[in-house]
Amino acid sequence: MAYTRYRTMPLFGRRPKRGTKPARRRRRRRLLVGGLALLAGAFVALRLSVDDVNDTLKELTLPLKHEDVIRQQANRRDLDAALIAAMIYQESKFEDRTSNAGARGLMQITPETAEFIEKESGGSTFQFEDLADPDLNVRYGTFYLRYLIDRYHGNEIAAIAAYNAGPTQVDKWGGAEIEFEDIAFDETRHYVEIVVAKRDDYRNRYEKELGLR
Repeated sequence: MAYTRYRTMPLFGRRPKRGTKPARRRRRRRLLVGGLALLAGAFVALRLSVDDVNDTLKELTLPLKHEDVIRQQANRRDLDAALIAAMIYQESKFEDRTSNAGARGLMQITPETAEFIEKESGGSTFQFEDLADPDLNVRYGTFYLRYLIDRYHGNEIAAIAAYNAGPTQVDKWGGAEIEFEDIAFDETRHYVEIVVAKRDDYRNRYEKELGLR
């Protein structure tokens, strides 16, 4: 009896030929490179998102407006632009407002102080409503700040304290010789502390905008 020899076949058709080892390595490399590119893209997008969030938070927690006026008056009065920005931050957070004491505008100037500035600067047309104008308010505020710094022979601590508590009080505490510890009012000491800290923050955060470089 003759027997027919059958060739063994795969159960579900012919088995496809496997790729060669070099081809498989090339596919793996392409997959690896593609995966790394996706990861790099995701990292860059995440980094940009974090930077955007940080910038937004800084703008909310450390606002800056009217930097052109600040730079102009800093140059005109020989003042630190970061100090002006810090004073505005502490006085009004860069918003036009009127205090219970009647102080108005970005640098919170009272009518009495405005009249003093008007007299010292040789002006004669001041109206209280004018203090709502950012340009004029910063010009008046920086004039007064320069006056206080000169009065206390360059002692910025004394000048900042006088801006808050008035020259009469600062003179009682020692005038041009006072140091931070000599400030007797807790409110004024806290005021000076914040202004000095924010001055450094504005220097670091807005160096370009304030013309500090």
